[in-house]
Parts: sequence; C-alpha cells; structure tokens
Amino acid sequence: MEYRYLGDSGLKVSEITYGNWLTHASQVENDAAIACVRAALDVGISTFDTADVYANTGAETVLGEALKGERRQSLEIATKVFGPTGPKGHNDTGLSRKHILESIDGSLERLQTDYVDLYQAHRYDHETPLEETMQAFADVVRQGKVLYVGVSEWTADQLRAGAALAKDLGFQLISNQPQYSALWRVIEGEVVPASKELGISQIVWSPIAQGVLTGKYQPGQPLPEGSRATDDKGGAKMIERFMNDEVLSAVQELKPIADELSLSMAQLAVAWVLQNENVASAIIGASRPEQVHDNAGAAGVQIPAELMSRIDDALGSVVERDPAKTNDSSPKTREV
Repeated sequence: MEYRYLGDSGLKVSEITYGNWLTHASQVENDAAIACVRAALDVGISTFDTADVYANTGAETVLGEALKGERRQSLEIATKVFGPTGPKGHNDTGLSRKHILESIDGSLERLQTDYVDLYQAHRYDHETPLEETMQAFADVVRQGKVLYVGVSEWTADQLRAGAALAKDLGFQLISNQPQYSALWRVIEGEVVPASKELGISQIVWSPIAQGVLTGKYQPGQPLPEGSRATDDKGGAKMIERFMNDEVLSAVQELKPIADELSLSMAQLAVAWVLQNENVASAIIGASRPEQVHDNAGAAGVQIPAELMSRIDDALGSVVERDPAKTNDSSPKTREV
C-alpha cells in the first residue's frame, strides 16, 4: 500500500480507502462486512469512509464494530453529515448548526471513537447560510471531535467560498469527495484546478463506475444475476446512465490494456484515477474479501502515458465531462 498527503495538510491517507456506502447494514451481512474490513487492514488500507446516512446510521455502527480493538492512531476514519437520518424530521438533515453538532455526537457513538479524522459535508446545503455551516465545523474541530474537515461533490465556486470562510475561522478544507472514473470526468474542468489552487485533494468515489469498468456487463447480453444493475436498492438507478451498448462496447476495449499491464479490469480502473496528482485516494467497496485484495492491487501502479492515451481513445465520446453535473448532484431543497 502507498500513502499520500491529503490536501495541504500533514495527514496521510492510504491510496485505497475502504468505503461502506452500499454494503454494510444493507447488501452485506455483518459477518461478511467485518471480513471485508479485516481484508482491508491486511492489505495496508488505513483509511475508512462512511456516512451517517448510509443505511440510516447502520453502516457507521457496523464499521465501528469491525474496527473495534484496532490501534486508533493507525487509522484514518472519515464520515459525513448532510443526509436525512433517524426519523427524518425537519431538522434531521442539512448542514445547519443544530444538525452538525447533533450528528457528530451520534457518529462518534456509533463508530466507538472519541474523534473522526475527517468530517465531510456530504453535499452543499443551499438552505443554510454557508457561514453557519463553517462556524459549526470550526466548533467541532476546536472541541477535538474532528481533526480535519472536507466536503463532497462541491463545485469550484463552493469550494472557494468554503475555503475562504474556513481560513477566516482558523481551520482549512483539505478534501473533496466527488464521483470520478475514466467514464465520469466532470471534475477535471473546474473542480480539480480550483482544488489545486486551494490546497484540496480529491478522495474519489465510484472509480470503477459502479462496476461497469470491470467489464462484467457485456453489450447486448442480459445483466448478470445479482449484480448492482439489477438491484433496485443497491444502485441500479445510478448505474443506468452507463448501461447502453455504446458505453459497454467501449469498456470492452480496455481489456487488452489491462492485460498488457497484468492488471484486472478493476485494478486498471482504480489505478487510472490514481494517476491524477490531485487524487489522494480512491474509495472501494466490497461484498467479499477477495474484491478488497484485487482492488488494493491498484496501489502504486504507474500507467505509462502511451497507455493512458489508449484508454482515452478507447472510451472516446462516451466519457462524461460536463462540469455542470457537479452542481446537479446537490439537492436544491433538503430531503425529507
């Protein structure tokens, strides 16, 4: 495993982050989830990402149990706040001071820790003044409950505004967590340049494009039984944007490149995002320990420039690059 600094901070994270968005307390039984966490630790993954909204707080509970007994100083635990939790009442969502201060206490209890290394605004809250949100983050940092602050799926302008307020309040934004893969490159035009300017790293989610970049979905063929594309509760709606023959045919063109590098298709996809110098870590999920071992093999891989160009040529026009897609990801009103 290799490790990288997160933003302009002294904190290092593993190039591969283990995340439990669609698995723990949802698709995967607790024993299997714990086995995947053990596999992550075995391959040197030290960074674990979750959120209070995952499985309506259940995923944090499972992760806390799985990491119990580990040396806390050797881990980087990240969670998020924004989405609706609990009974989903009118103040159980968003980035208000009330919700942030209450949510961090709930997350710490479920994760069985006194602090989280990274606390992230899961989306931008259009209904709460940014000043209120950033002041609340400053307070939880000063209370020692949070060591570093990050965000997720914020636009370049939102990052600039948030970073300026953070600086005034005596802390810094060090990370952004966007969707990023060889098929979904919407952060490259605006978010990445702004992040470099601000000293912010990316911790990217869905580097394998919800499994599409593994090549398991074949053009013109039925969907594999039990796959994410067939699971209405586990991401089928998210993956449908890629489920057309043009995209799936282009992905098949990556197989010879993966073979040339002696990588699996999944490893190639994860290694591809790690070639971006602004990416500190790629989040992987898993339902089986062997998936963790396979994905972790992407750490430290250097893809030659010529093969990076061949990947671009293979995917061609099926790549999504529109920067406006980042703004589209944040709801304009709070979920209830």
